[in-house]
Amino acid sequence: MNITAEICVIPMGVGVSVSRYIAACQPILENAGLNPTAHAYGTNVEGEWDDVFAAFKQCHQTIHDLGAPRVFTTIKLGSRSDRDQSNQDKVDSLRQQAD
Repeated sequence: MNITAEICVIPMGVGVSVSRYIAACQPILENAGLNPTAHAYGTNVEGEWDDVFAAFKQCHQTIHDLGAPRVFTTIKLGSRSDRDQSNQDKVDSLRQQAD
């Protein structure tokens, strides 16, 4: 099943700046072929269910491996059975409506 998803990983117990921890997830998502798009409060991805969740698990574990004693991860996901739709399709549709 193809899904679009958003992940927000929050390292806890590592101080105020967490960018180095979050940045460690970007290559994981890229190497999984999930077309990641980072934004201010998370990252959007798209791909097959198992690939997405395997990459999310690897991100979560990597942040622990970097020294975060606690990690809080939120995930949102959606799927369609009526047609294929990418994250970019969604953005394009929204922009067309705004014009």
